[in-house]
Amino acid sequence: MPRDTTHPFDQLTPDFIMDAVETQGFHCDCRMLTLNSYENRVYQVGIEDQQPLIVKFYRPNRWSKEQILEEHGFTLELAEQELSVVAPWVNPAGETLHSYQDFYFSISPRQGGHSPELDNLEHLLIIGRVLSRIHLLGATRPFLTRPTLNPQSHGHECAEFITKNFIPLEYRESYETLTRDLLQQIDERFSRLATIPRIRVHGDCHNGNMLWRNEAPHFVDFDDSRMAPAIQDIWMLLSGSTDQQRQQLDKILTGYHQFYDFNLLELQLIEPLRTLRMIYYSAWLARRWDDPAFPRTFPWFNSIQYWGEHILELREQLAALQEPALQL
Repeated sequence: MPRDTTHPFDQLTPDFIMDAVETQGFHCDCRMLTLNSYENRVYQVGIEDQQPLIVKFYRPNRWSKEQILEEHGFTLELAEQELSVVAPWVNPAGETLHSYQDFYFSISPRQGGHSPELDNLEHLLIIGRVLSRIHLLGATRPFLTRPTLNPQSHGHECAEFITKNFIPLEYRESYETLTRDLLQQIDERFSRLATIPRIRVHGDCHNGNMLWRNEAPHFVDFDDSRMAPAIQDIWMLLSGSTDQQRQQLDKILTGYHQFYDFNLLELQLIEPLRTLRMIYYSAWLARRWDDPAFPRTFPWFNSIQYWGEHILELREQLAALQEPALQL
């Protein structure tokens, strides 16, 4: 029987993890390393006479079984096309998703590498080339159960949750007024660009989800994969001044156009998507605050200083939304 816990992830003791892995026919050698993951829990588990495996336990009640399987299916499709992604291990029964007690989990091979250098234009050229192949396949058919990134889910619902549950009273009116103005502009921008195709994308494409090895990026962690405009997998790779971002974007799209077309109208979604991510991130931390790992890892969150700085950043985004979109 599992012990009494304050959070479901407290059940993931070393014995529990090894017992789960051994249901799939592996023999653990008791070596274990906790990897950097907060939404789910991810471990490197030693296997007797084999390379260690990466084991991912999904956060209960976040994704349905069907939604997780769609993520797995997408990565397996990409791997079949010899794209640089880390796909889940398939057991002899043809299964990628396994269950143990109250948890779904998956197993994947360990992939070495380091984060790419996003200030290296040649790295960006190669990343753009790989992303275009991912999107080329992602556009062939839609997800049926995984969601679409939109202002409602990533903006309105998040701002409402923060306003009702987390924002300190002294900042509540400012936050509510500011997010209302931001989301009005974002709604208008998304409505105006509604004809831009939504395709299957990685969804959380920053350098922490890429491993650079053998002069190529290996994409990992498709947990946030969903339907979205292609620019969702590009804008997070841009940083620095406007001129620097223009150079970076030019290099990415030079590689990207080798396999897939890019609609330049999507550049008008960069600042709306950046703003939605900022609102969504705060709500994500708030919604996970009952998970002991979050107060321990993000102790600066939910302080008066945090909310004051967050509102200042959102005000800067309000100005950014009124500026001309980034152009090549």
